[in-house]
Amino acid sequence: MSSTLFRTKKVEQSILDTEEPEHALKKSLSALDLTVFGVGVIIGTGIFVLTGKVAKENAGPAVSLAFVVAGVVCALAALCYAEFASTVPVAGSAYTFAYASLGELPAWIIGWDLVLEFALGTAVVAVGWSGYVRSLLDNAGWHLPGYLSGREGSSGFGFDILAAALVLVLTAILVVGVKLSARVTTVVVAIKVTVVMIVIIAGAFFIAGDNYTPFIPKAQAQAAGSSLKAPLVQLIFGYTPTNFGVMGIFTAASVVFFAFIGFDVVATAAEETKNPQRDMPRGILGSLFICTALYVAVSIVVTGMQRYDRLSIDAPLADAFKATGHPWYAGVISFGAAVGLTTVCMILLLGQTRVFFAMSRDGLLPRFFSRVHPRFRTPHRPTILLGVIIAIVAGFTSLSELAELVNIGTLFAFVVVAIGVVILRHTRPDLPRSFRTPLVPLVPIVSVLASLWLMLNLPAETWLRFAIWMVIGFGVYFLYGRSHSRLGRHEKTTEAAVHPPRPNTQ
Repeated sequence: MSSTLFRTKKVEQSILDTEEPEHALKKSLSALDLTVFGVGVIIGTGIFVLTGKVAKENAGPAVSLAFVVAGVVCALAALCYAEFASTVPVAGSAYTFAYASLGELPAWIIGWDLVLEFALGTAVVAVGWSGYVRSLLDNAGWHLPGYLSGREGSSGFGFDILAAALVLVLTAILVVGVKLSARVTTVVVAIKVTVVMIVIIAGAFFIAGDNYTPFIPKAQAQAAGSSLKAPLVQLIFGYTPTNFGVMGIFTAASVVFFAFIGFDVVATAAEETKNPQRDMPRGILGSLFICTALYVAVSIVVTGMQRYDRLSIDAPLADAFKATGHPWYAGVISFGAAVGLTTVCMILLLGQTRVFFAMSRDGLLPRFFSRVHPRFRTPHRPTILLGVIIAIVAGFTSLSELAELVNIGTLFAFVVVAIGVVILRHTRPDLPRSFRTPLVPLVPIVSVLASLWLMLNLPAETWLRFAIWMVIGFGVYFLYGRSHSRLGRHEKTTEAAVHPPRPNTQ
């Protein structure tokens, strides 16, 4: 049984499966498209919200260093993703990589994890987008009824119509074609980056040097956590995270990591890339570098405009301009945030549908979902199914507490991919690799340790929810996936051909 659970799918077979007419996706993306996708999904709520939170509660003006630390952790994982995505240019990202290196059960685990990560991420971002749009509408004098804004009306019914509508519109765009998605993303990312640059350039004129003193505030012990609300590292090791000081920078890094979630989505588009061997590393590493630079610049400007202990947690960028007597910029920033979250939502939805599609093509989920649209060459069935489900979830559910599941899911994927690089280097040294992760196994090992450290800084209740989702996943695999696995059926057919049953001579 253990041999079937850890059977690996050869890279050559994975690539061959992508050439089957009924399962083939259209190759239309370039390195620029991938970079735009990466920037589009990374720059979102984090740059508009988290800067104020971690500066005020954890790191002070040194929040810029926290972004650097989080960026380095992501860069270590990005190097591993780049090698895999260029070597195994197949939809599915970490799921496909794990299938080629660790085996079927680990691949199922990471695929099930990614389905949750991207689904919740899409819903959370859609709800956040709705909030920004409602704010803009309120400022214009247009007010949605409570029962259509996610808040319960007099009837006790509440449905966030804007969040649900956004998901459904983006679903339609993704069904029509990934190239159209890339064009829409390019326009939206251009608007979003322009707004960010306005913040950086305009805000630089209002920086007061005194606001950077002290750059690293004196360390303060956090109040001891209790129960499941406490970070897991505190419950296991009795370690108490620190606000401010040098350790406060690392505590802040575990929080601002939320701002980097999504760059791994670029790897899910490998199968739809014209030249994945060359363009996937450029798209993954390029988008991460650009966003890290923008995050650091914004955090430096904002903490220079307003003293860190006076920053707003909800809208630090907008309120910093208000504090300097320039409230006009607040509307521009709110507009940029709303526009920015649109692309984040779309690309997370894109990533989830590609993972679901890859798993169904392998038989671990119903193969009904692995048929592509005859005209658009997109996985329209899982796109429509998941789009409708996420729209309902975003409309009815407040997901603020569940958002941390997105973080733990991403970090878990980082760990699996880093381990997979080392294993595949050992088991398949003959594979052509257009990009090679440097200093293997050192870089993957450091990536695993860094990701685990950030995971340990998440609340214990997040780990509990994650474990429950994984238990459900095990049930689905053993009740359906294992017996319907395409690889398993192929092995049985091969074995029957090599060792046919002996005739009964009695």
